[in-house]
This record gives sequence, C-alpha cells and structure tokens, in this order.
Amino acid sequence: MRLLDLLAIVADDRVDFLGDLIDRGPRSRDTIELVRTTPQFHTIRGNHEELAIAACGKTPYDDHALENWLRSGGRTTIENYADRRELAEHIVWLRQQPLYRDRGDYWLVHAGLNPKQTITEQGAREFCWIRDLFHRSTTPYFPDKLTIIGHTISFTFLGVKPGQIARGSGWIDIDTGAYTLESGWLTAIDLGQRQVYQANAWTRKTRILDWEEAIVDIDPLRVHPRQFIVK
Repeated sequence: MRLLDLLAIVADDRVDFLGDLIDRGPRSRDTIELVRTTPQFHTIRGNHEELAIAACGKTPYDDHALENWLRSGGRTTIENYADRRELAEHIVWLRQQPLYRDRGDYWLVHAGLNPKQTITEQGAREFCWIRDLFHRSTTPYFPDKLTIIGHTISFTFLGVKPGQIARGSGWIDIDTGAYTLESGWLTAIDLGQRQVYQANAWTRKTRILDWEEAIVDIDPLRVHPRQFIVK
C-alpha cells in the first residue's frame, strides 16, 4: 500500500499490474480483492496465477498441480482465505485475466515472448514462464513498442544491482525482487512522466527516481554471471 500511496492515484489514472499478485506474503487475498474491485486497476496473469489455476481451476483438484503450487508459495496464499469459496471465486477471476496487454507504445507481459514465434503461436508457457531465450535476443520483438516484463528478478542480470531496472533489446524488467532480502524494493513506473516509484518492504523507505537513473542496460550476449562446477 505504501507504493500505491506514493503513486497518489487519481480518478483518470490507469494502473497495470504484471501478474504474480499471489504467493508472496500474507496478503494475497487482500491484493486480489483490491485489484479486482478498483476500476483503475488492471492485471495480467503471471506464472503464479497459472500455478493456482492449474491446481484449483477444476474439480476435483489436480493433486500434482496442487503440490507444485504449494511448493511455490501457494500454501501461504491458501492460508490467507478463511472462506474457501472466496478462494474459488478469485481463481475464476484470475483465469479471466489476459496473458498480455497491448498499450500502444508499450506491450505488457509477465515473462516475455519467444522471439522465434508469432504472438498467435504462443501461450501461457511463453508469456508467463520464458526467460533466457527472450532475454538473450539481440533484436527487439516489436520494432515500435517497448515490452515491459517482470518474472525474472532484475539484479540476477549481470551488472544490475538490487533496486535497479534491467533493460535489454526492446524490453525492460521491473521486477526488483520485493520479497528478497537483498533488495526489498517494489517498483512501479510512470510511463508518461518517465519516472520510477519504489517502496522497500524491509526499510520502509520510498523513493522516486528519474527513468534513466534507475535503468541499467544489459549485454544480451552475457545475461547472467557464469557458473562453474569443478570436480
């Protein structure tokens, strides 16, 4: 809520969320309800929504999918609900949300796109889960749009520090790892004013940065630090 307070949203503003409203912290239920009932708020599905839908989106529940979700934070989300009927209603609502949103100059998606496929050839597997194939592409997927993603914590990219936004070929990653001990920063961007708004879960600090001050360009040919195993 401190980040939303920092944004100082007014009636004609629009706020887009990039998915993963759930499974991080004790207020997943409240987060969904806030986004669901606020007219200016819109969301897309992330991989955690996909896990929840796979686990609980049909009757009887899929035991294997349920176990996958529980291991990925679903247990915390389920514990948020005193009424399991409300959980079922929220799962239905999550399923109704799109996998991406085209906002003119900006294309919003949780994880990215497969650069080797058209949009119509792709689905939740790509839009909610893809990583390296998208990150390592040297050509923007859209020649006339900036793709905005989350999913991969930005400071896992080589040269990016906690709290910074990563920029690749035609995309920026604004997942600054709010739930991680190394960062704690939850990030929002103002596309019109080109400003970055952040609130820290651990220090309780907030800050507003200029766009270029917060963004770090990455090398698509060397996305992550090399890792060696020696025997």
